[in-house]
Amino acid sequence: MGFNVLIIVSMLVAFVLTLLLGVVYIDFLKKKMMTQYILEDAPENHAKKAGTPTTGGIFIIISTILASVAGLTMNQTLTTQSIIVLITFVFFMLAGLKDDLGKIKEKQNKGGLTPRNKLFFQIAIALLPALYMTFSGQTYLNIGDFNLELHYLYPLFVIFFMTGVSNAVNLTDGLDGLAASNTAVAMLACAIICTINGNIDLAIISAATMGSVIGFLYFNRHPAKVFMGDTGSLALGGLLATLAVIGKFELWVLFIGFVFFCETMSVIIQVTSFKLTGKRVFKMSPIHHHFELSGWSENKIVIVFSLISLIFGAIAVILFNLLW
Repeated sequence: MGFNVLIIVSMLVAFVLTLLLGVVYIDFLKKKMMTQYILEDAPENHAKKAGTPTTGGIFIIISTILASVAGLTMNQTLTTQSIIVLITFVFFMLAGLKDDLGKIKEKQNKGGLTPRNKLFFQIAIALLPALYMTFSGQTYLNIGDFNLELHYLYPLFVIFFMTGVSNAVNLTDGLDGLAASNTAVAMLACAIICTINGNIDLAIISAATMGSVIGFLYFNRHPAKVFMGDTGSLALGGLLATLAVIGKFELWVLFIGFVFFCETMSVIIQVTSFKLTGKRVFKMSPIHHHFELSGWSENKIVIVFSLISLIFGAIAVILFNLLW
């Protein structure tokens, strides 16, 4: 089969696997009472979400890995770099799972890993792709003909970049279907870009992830039957960053993950403004809560944000193709 066919096949296999595993895993979560605890300062209408099964990211990641390995093996492109991507993906999932299990055990949303411990795990995990790319001699950033050689500063950039993107997707995971839908769009852009620059192995992984999160949306769309938890959001953010690092399109993530970037900036702006002036810029941050408190429905926010992701993802793909 051709490359493009296997990319599509990987996506479809991941989609079907997610639907099948989701039914079994959600039933397991209900029996084990592994449910979500809502933040006290969350919007009032979020109280009804309490008790929804969480850690659904588990079956996203399992489906993605199974479909990816199958596609990579069939295509004979189970390369070192693709293995690095998948291992990093699993490590981010385990860090998120540890955080989620801590919240479940302590029966509060602010339980789990402390911010310092979470950051420690993220930095430790980011070292794997950072060192791999450094020892491979790919310590530069580029857009078209522009190249910026960072040399031994590159690992520091990768650590900052990967923790930032991972946390950005984590922040976006605040409404039913929001993180999943925007991740699906981002992975579509990654798959196309990786196909353009010849990283078919990374394109297969991107497509498989897209299939998995679309399948997950069947269970996660409003009203959600399951949440991905940090298990899913930290892992998906970490995967997006790792694909960009290994595929050498790091700077394009500003477009590909534009919504994630805006969510993060809204938190930074809100915190900075409150500390300096005592006033808040938004009704609540991350910014999806601002629109929620402004009267927008969850579905409207998800649709609008996903369309924004689609527009900026398309811009990234078109510009990347022109400059490539």
